[in-house]
Amino acid sequence: MSRAGTCLLLSRAVPRWRTVFAAVVAVSLLSPGSGWAKAGPDGFADLAAKLLPAVVNISSTQTVKAGPAPAPSPKQAPSNRGGNGGGGDNSDRAGPDIPQFPPGSPFEEFFKDFLNRNRQGQQDTTPRQTTSLGSGFIIDPAGLVVTNNHVIDEADEITVTLQDGTDFKAEVVGRDTKTDLALLRVKSSKPLPSVKFGDSDKTRVGDWVLAIGNPFGLGGTVTAGILSARAREINAGPYDDFLQTDASINRGNSGGPMFNMDGDVIGINTAIYSPSGGSIGIGFSIPANLAKPVLEQIKQFGHARRGWLGVNIQSVTDEIAESLGLDKPKGALIASVHDGGPAQQGGIQPGDVVLTFDGREVLDMRHLPRIVAETPIDTSVKVTVWRKRKEVALDVKVGELKEEQQASAPTTKDKPPAAPVKTVKALGLSLANLMPELRDRFGLNDNVAGVVITDVDAGGPAADKGMRAGDVVVEVAQDDVKTTDQILSKVDDAKKAGRKSVLLLVDRQGDLRFVAVKIDNS
Repeated sequence: MSRAGTCLLLSRAVPRWRTVFAAVVAVSLLSPGSGWAKAGPDGFADLAAKLLPAVVNISSTQTVKAGPAPAPSPKQAPSNRGGNGGGGDNSDRAGPDIPQFPPGSPFEEFFKDFLNRNRQGQQDTTPRQTTSLGSGFIIDPAGLVVTNNHVIDEADEITVTLQDGTDFKAEVVGRDTKTDLALLRVKSSKPLPSVKFGDSDKTRVGDWVLAIGNPFGLGGTVTAGILSARAREINAGPYDDFLQTDASINRGNSGGPMFNMDGDVIGINTAIYSPSGGSIGIGFSIPANLAKPVLEQIKQFGHARRGWLGVNIQSVTDEIAESLGLDKPKGALIASVHDGGPAQQGGIQPGDVVLTFDGREVLDMRHLPRIVAETPIDTSVKVTVWRKRKEVALDVKVGELKEEQQASAPTTKDKPPAAPVKTVKALGLSLANLMPELRDRFGLNDNVAGVVITDVDAGGPAADKGMRAGDVVVEVAQDDVKTTDQILSKVDDAKKAGRKSVLLLVDRQGDLRFVAVKIDNS
């Protein structure tokens, strides 16, 4: 028998159940619903057709006072928001005699150079109108439109244009600069197409998303991509919690919606990172779950109403966590408490670490402002803080944040007795009790209490933390100190307890901050 025949016979000898099992496994692995792979959508045409009518173009005009003739527009900055972020909408502002072209277009440069040459040496003696283009979307058939605040900021007139070309003059219901949101109203004789918000917390990194907007003033344009990241902080404001996407977001997209595959709005396109002004696959959107309560408050009150705690906070570092006895860095460290504020009335103290607020875990410093802001005003909530190496439960009544509310330093008129300068070698500090001449020397107010730093060892632990002469040590290990001897005693206690660092509360010209300084045992 040939070798080929042998192979054939062996193949036939395989039991039929094994063949069937192999076929089932193969089908299972190729199935779109299997855990190995999930097929992408066949297309976005049906979804786009459904959503496009609710996405609008927003154009605003602003009258600019008379002045010198404008110079050619500068190139866009590498990383920006506002005018250039999410589309560079405000940088689209130009006189009505300058045609609009995409950035970098040779026609754009030609017209700018031409007009500039003809205006050199002339004074513009009449007010000019500038135009800004952006996007938005309708969330109520009655005519409520959402967009970014920077799209309509300082506008004298706002026009909303539907997909079919219908124009409406819009009025501003309200705006919120902290989240860059604005709510507009248009009056229509018939219900308008609208979309609804979805749950942005359920969208996972890697999910498909669809962005619709008005890039470069071309009209409704659809781009697709995935959710690239969550909870991005881009230093745009105190409530940074952006969604990041690689769906193209260009000039004019600001204020436009980002949809999930169910057609729900999960984000509002707001900012981009780009060295050129165009999309490079790094765009940022305000999460729907952050926007919804703000827009609801604007609709009801004309402005955002945020909860207020009345504290200054800072991050809990590894060293601060160790000095406080925490198992890991977590929560928000209270640096100072506003006099008469909700926190002070509820018993929160400087040095406390807020671990939970109203039943929600405070993962790190930047989570607390958002949690507090979302808490209904005048609501009493349970707050858990870490104090003196144990958890303490408090009841705090949330106040309302006002724009004029500012931090205030604690006040006390206690003046410790005069004493000579003493050196704490373990920290690399020279300290002295506060005296009138030292207050004059370092410009310290009479209400500042503590122990003043007169010199810092350049090679010591305190120098590594940026401490400097003139700083006042208010607390050591969360206990008030008024004399150098108290600080020496506290440092000795920390060394005997085997601690690697000691926590200081430092006052620098009214700015209170906790600093964990390593103890040098050499």
